[in-house]
Amino acid sequence: MDTTAIDKALIAIIEKRQQLNALSYEDESYDDIEDELHDLEDDFIDEHGEALEDIIGDVHEDFSVDTEVLSPLSYIAQEYVKTGENETGNQYDCNHSQGVPVEVDELESKPTKLVLIPNPLRIILNVDARNRKVAWSNE
Repeated sequence: MDTTAIDKALIAIIEKRQQLNALSYEDESYDDIEDELHDLEDDFIDEHGEALEDIIGDVHEDFSVDTEVLSPLSYIAQEYVKTGENETGNQYDCNHSQGVPVEVDELESKPTKLVLIPNPLRIILNVDARNRKVAWSNE
């Protein structure tokens, strides 16, 4: 699995989403940017979807997650914050409210969420407003 390629593709999606979110629906470039985003997402799933679904499935098993594995696109946060740069591109993180809600047996009273974060590629289990665990990392 080429995690650098996954990082670059994920960063492209994040940055295209940020570009789209900065526009109003009335903006004449909105539809074109939205089409570009959908193309990036389709390519991401075609090229990396199967490998990421396997990893996400392993995370579900490791943490005894009772919810179904979704498309890797579902695990992309709605909002990211740039934290730096390296040779792969921008580095990002997100706040603890981001991610797909999941039911974790040992944390059933907590509002747990899984989220995909690039560069370095990792899956984070946001346990609550202050706690998180690295569920998987390419490092």
